[in-house]
Amino acid sequence: MTGKADYLVIGGCGFLGRHLCEHLLQRGYSVRAFDIRKTFDNDKIDFYIGDLCSEEDVLTALEGVTCVFHCASPSPLSNNRALFHKVNVEGTKLLISLCKKAGVKKLVLTSSASVVYEGNNIQGGKEDLPYAAKPIDPYTETKILQEQIVLAANSSDFYTVAVRPHGIFGPRDPHLVPTTAGLARRGKFKYIIGDGKNLVDFTYIDNVVHGHILASEKLGKDSPVCGKAYHITNDEPIYFWTFMSRIVEGLGYDPPHIYLPYFFVYFIAVIMMVVSKIVNLFVPWNPTLTPMKVALAGTHHFYLCDHAKKDMGYKPIVSLDDGIQRTVDSFDYLKSGADGDK
Repeated sequence: MTGKADYLVIGGCGFLGRHLCEHLLQRGYSVRAFDIRKTFDNDKIDFYIGDLCSEEDVLTALEGVTCVFHCASPSPLSNNRALFHKVNVEGTKLLISLCKKAGVKKLVLTSSASVVYEGNNIQGGKEDLPYAAKPIDPYTETKILQEQIVLAANSSDFYTVAVRPHGIFGPRDPHLVPTTAGLARRGKFKYIIGDGKNLVDFTYIDNVVHGHILASEKLGKDSPVCGKAYHITNDEPIYFWTFMSRIVEGLGYDPPHIYLPYFFVYFIAVIMMVVSKIVNLFVPWNPTLTPMKVALAGTHHFYLCDHAKKDMGYKPIVSLDDGIQRTVDSFDYLKSGADGDK
């Protein structure tokens, strides 16, 4: 491999990674994408297919790179503790050591606001909140360890920063919109958990990408962002169920309207989790209703991004209203009556 590149995006074929690659190109940077498989084509991107836990695969992609974005992670929905630890913890340790070996100077981690969330209300949370002492799921547990590892690696000649987005949505979203539309299409999106008045952050993908790029551009000697974590949001908290209703109504489906008590649903989810641990001794089974999903749907969880505004000059570039409309418009095939609905 010869040549140099401004950026390498680890997880570059995923939802966030692909948008990140495209925005970097628009800003005139040279880009490489590393992932376990290639999911799209772009002649301006150099693709490297490999395993994040393979020293040979990763080192080849790192040669000649100035900055790395690490946004690779198994889906939180997989509920696979061993896989989370392998990728988020061991893979990150390997990546850091190989970055130093290859002479890479900057590393931007895609972390998560969930690293401080334990299923209880967070209203206007700042970055100085302590890490969750009792992470609500294995994904969060390993994201905490991952962020700690990355921030501790910051030094006088290797600069690191963690970006904590929350509630990412937008075109090509592989989970939130398709899953919700599928439930609505089957008449199963009828229920509101709690009173429907819990405020949360949903962050449009372009704003998440913008925050990442600003963080990378600010990294350097004596920069205030080095070794720190930053919330990146749309800065427009919205009722969780209002947001979800706008998505399904935009796709032509009826919004949820039946209210269920929060603690009752949470109790059912805990019971299902306990039962799944017993069942998994014999056959694999992951319940669709989990305590984490119930908590996210029924509690307040929104965060301040004042530090990102101050240290990076961050501000959202797409409003929540525009982001919702762009997202709905991008999923024509999921709309009621569309071919994909038959």
